[in-house]
Formats: sequence, C-alpha cells, structure tokens
Amino acid sequence: MSLLSLPRSASLALALGLTAVGGSMALAQESTEAPAEGAAAEAPADGLSMGQAPAEGPGSSYVKEAFNDWELRCVRVESGTEPCQLYQLLQDGQGTSVAEIGLFSLPEGGEAAAGATIIVPLETLLTAGLRLGVDDAQPKIYPFTFCSQAGCVARVGFTAEEVDAFRKGGKAVMTIVPAVAPDQSVALDISLAGFTAGFEAVAATRAAEPEAQE
Repeated sequence: MSLLSLPRSASLALALGLTAVGGSMALAQESTEAPAEGAAAEAPADGLSMGQAPAEGPGSSYVKEAFNDWELRCVRVESGTEPCQLYQLLQDGQGTSVAEIGLFSLPEGGEAAAGATIIVPLETLLTAGLRLGVDDAQPKIYPFTFCSQAGCVARVGFTAEEVDAFRKGGKAVMTIVPAVAPDQSVALDISLAGFTAGFEAVAATRAAEPEAQE
C-alpha cells in the first residue's frame, strides 16, 4: 500500500497553473444558458442524456505531442502563442500516481534556464522539502510554495548546467517524505527518455511568443 498518492484533481491544478504561465487563467463555471433549439429533439424518449464532446475552447488543455515518457501539454488561447509545458506523471513501485512535474523553458540571460511546477500529495512532510537530482549527482533541496486541494506545490528553477544534466542523464530521482512516516522517504524516478526533444519543443513555443506579440 502506497504511503502517498495524488488526488485526481492534481492534473487540473497543473493545467490551471500552465494557463497562468500564459498570462491568463480560465476557471470552469456552471453554465446557466438555456439549451439550444433542437436539443430536446436530440434527447432520447426516456429523457437520458447521451452526452456531448468536451469543450475545446480557450482555457482547455491538451496533449500536443509525445516525446517518449514526456508529453508536451498546451493550453488553448483565443489568440497568440499557446503556453506549453513538458509533463510527466510520476508513479511509485506499485504503480500509484504520486506526483506530477510540468517543466517549461525561460528566457535566456537569467539565472534559471528552465522552471518546473511539481505537485505532490497533501500528506507530504513539507518541512523536509523536496529533493531532486540527476543520476548519481548530489540532489538539491527545494521548498514547497503552497498547498491546495490538489496537493502541495513546489516551483523550482534549473540552471543551464542542470538542464544539460537532464539532457545527458539516464534518470532524475525526486524524493519526498510522508508526514505519517517521517522516518521514511518515497523516491520517484523521473524518466529522461525524450527530454532533449521535448525541451527543444517547449523552448520553440517560448521563442515564438515575441513573434506572436509583434
């Protein structure tokens, strides 16, 4: 039995965070509009709803492309360049979904060449922080930023050298500590298969932003 697991709403939280990166955040609201003409005729005689395709308008997220163990997830916008992140769902040895990471590129010239939003379960011991390192390298410790119903979030930055380590490495390892068992730890592998091509795709969406604004 896993000590930690993510609620199903975590993916939604990451998608909303991705939307915020693009400068706008869309929240789903219950529609109060009257059904379109002809809707009653389409309903079966017994009154059961047959459902409809999910909305694909601005604010909805989708998988644009897959790179081995990474997905390029983007958020639809009304105009301009869609904000995108490189996404991976992290599971423990029992196949339980424990954490999520969404990684994005940053403009050149800053201390951080890339950033990431990482979501872990609420049952995580926050004071222990989050440890992350590539292969056998000494891991760094990152603090958690805030918690919501979806989980606890760490927003971290990576230097250009650390991004290169992601490109060349076999895997990264993220370690968190359960609050119910502070003497134990949960190590989660982050596959780096497909990272190089995926990060180049993310960087390309970032590079296209100034062109879209012009």
